[in-house]
Amino acid sequence: MKFVKMHGCGNDYVYVNGFRERLRDPARTAVAISDRRTGVGSDGLIIIQPSSSADFRMEMYNADGSEGEMCGNGLRCIGKYVYENGLTKKKSVTVETKGGPVKLRLDAPNGTVRSVTVDMGRPRKIGKNFLAGADGRAIMEKRRIAVGGKSFQGHILSMGNPHCVIFVKDVATIPIERLGRAIEQNKLFPARVNVEFVALKGRCRAIQRTWERGSGETFACGSGACAVGVAAFLTGRAERKLEIELKGGRLLIEYTRAGTVLMTGPAVEVFRGEWMPESPGLR
Repeated sequence: MKFVKMHGCGNDYVYVNGFRERLRDPARTAVAISDRRTGVGSDGLIIIQPSSSADFRMEMYNADGSEGEMCGNGLRCIGKYVYENGLTKKKSVTVETKGGPVKLRLDAPNGTVRSVTVDMGRPRKIGKNFLAGADGRAIMEKRRIAVGGKSFQGHILSMGNPHCVIFVKDVATIPIERLGRAIEQNKLFPARVNVEFVALKGRCRAIQRTWERGSGETFACGSGACAVGVAAFLTGRAERKLEIELKGGRLLIEYTRAGTVLMTGPAVEVFRGEWMPESPGLR
C-alpha cells in the first residue's frame, strides 16, 4: 500500500489514495500504521475516496481505529494531495465527510498548494447523540464538568464532530492527558468528545491545546480551532476573526456574519512510502 505522510500544523495523518488502493480492514490498519514506534507514526489514517455527491470523500480513522466524522487539518491536506497529484485541476473542490459536505479553496499560484481555506459551514445544532440531555435546538450548550477535583465550564459545539471548549488562564499548566482523557470519556458525551483548552490573548489571538478523542493530545485540531472561534465570539470574548496558535502552527479562523466558519492554514507533505503487503488490513 503506497501512502503519503502529511500534516496540517503538526496534526499528522497517513494518506492513502482510495482510487488505487483497497483496504480490507482500514480500522486495524489505522492502529498499526499510526504507532510511532512500530508503524509510520501519525494521529490516524485518511483514505481519499470517490464520491457520488462531491469531488472526493474523506474516510478518516483515529489512531485507536475509531472512525471520525471529519478533520479540518486533514481536509486541507486532502486539498493539497488531490491537486498536486493530478486528481483534479480545480482550485475549488468539495469533499464529502461523515459530518457533512465541505468546500475547499486552494492557494496554488505556481502549481504548489501553499495554503487552503476550508469552508466548514455552519456550526451544527447539538443533539443528544453528542451531548446527553441536549434538545437539538442550540449550536452551543454550556455544562459544568467536574474532573480531577476541579470544575470547568465546558462550551459544547459541533463542527460535524463534537467539541468541548474550555477557557483557561494558562494552557501550559493544564495536565491535559489526565483531564483531557477524563472529559473525553465523561458520561455527558455518548460519542466521546474532543477537548480544547484555550487561553485568550486579547480579542484577536488565542493559544489552544487539544485532546482529540481516539488520538490523545495532538499538535493541532482544525475543527477544534473552528469551535474555539465560534465559542469565543458567542461568549463575547473575541472578534469574528481569531488567530489561533497551536503546538504545531497557526490557523486563522473567521466566524462570518453569514454564520459559516472559514479556516485558513498550511498543508505540508512530509514523505512518501509503502506499507508492506503483509501488514494487517490489506487485501
